Amino acid sequence: MRAFLLAALAACALLAQGPDEWPQFRGNPELTGAAPGDIPANLRLLWTYDAGDAILSSAAISNGAVYVGAQTGDLVALDLASGKLRWKYRAKDAIGESSPAVAAGTVYIGDLAGVLHAVNAADGRALWTFSTDAEIKSSPVPVGDRLLIGSYDTNLYCLSRRDGKLQWKFETANYVHATPVVAGGIAYFSGCDEIFHGVRVADGKEAMQLPAGGYTAASVAVAAGRAFFGTFGEEVVAVDLAAKRVAWRYHRNGFPFYSSAAVSGGRVVVGGRDKLVHCLDARTGKPLWTFATKARVDSSPAIASGRVYIGSSDGRLYVLELATGKKLWEFNAGAALTASPAIASGKVVIGSTDGRVYCFGQ
Repeated sequence: MRAFLLAALAACALLAQGPDEWPQFRGNPELTGAAPGDIPANLRLLWTYDAGDAILSSAAISNGAVYVGAQTGDLVALDLASGKLRWKYRAKDAIGESSPAVAAGTVYIGDLAGVLHAVNAADGRALWTFSTDAEIKSSPVPVGDRLLIGSYDTNLYCLSRRDGKLQWKFETANYVHATPVVAGGIAYFSGCDEIFHGVRVADGKEAMQLPAGGYTAASVAVAAGRAFFGTFGEEVVAVDLAAKRVAWRYHRNGFPFYSSAAVSGGRVVVGGRDKLVHCLDARTGKPLWTFATKARVDSSPAIASGRVYIGSSDGRLYVLELATGKKLWEFNAGAALTASPAIASGKVVIGSTDGRVYCFGQ
């Protein structure tokens, strides 16, 4: 146990999110979607790249490269400054919503054949694969010398990052769609079994569970000792992790939440299938503002420089003021944006369902 904790602490230092890095889904192990560093107030389109088919996967940014998966089955590495292709790796099947994670020179991503791939970040060379028994839409999470990934075969897996060997698996009663969040050595996720789980990373034993109140596809964000997530039970839920109880629920009649929440400055921001972006008080769950788009919002927001960046199925990338919800800027991509923005080095990167990767900055 002590060796694992030391390795985990070392990995946290390695994976610490700086202003030039967005190394995994939601940007950090807490899955808060909050980016350090400054983003220009006035964005312009810097480059695009055509991946050839829909992009549902959210990008990772590390060491001057953008990594993103497409439904062609390709994991591509692009130069962040220019958008030029560095390399392309072909997975076994299409890449859906699984988003790449980058750690210690390796890129990890899952595909719809249920295969997790480890790829050399420098040249796209295959390192190892691990097969589950159903599609992977969850995104991989490095923690210490281990890697966590959920599968539609109902299991959360823990693998060795070095060689992909199974360390343990935790079985649930339904699909594991969400990406697990790691806090205090516990992996938290709310599953399609309508249960909020806490599982020890060291040994795969369950540390807590409580009813989530609905089928859950969204990933959990953790901040200030609370876990935040939306459900198909038409709620956003806050869980007090120390007390192991629900702190509050925010209900929206008739409309589920697929988007994963972002948390910053005591605020929780999440997209809804009611076509709205919702901002809630993280302490009380009280609604602070909403912003209306023209279609459902499955994209998960990112927060940087006091602004919210989020896509909508109306084809637009929106920039909103975090304090008020006021629209500051928008870009019409012409195709639904269900992937989530990645923010690093003063740039915003997002993929669209027509297969294009967009990079904005100054």
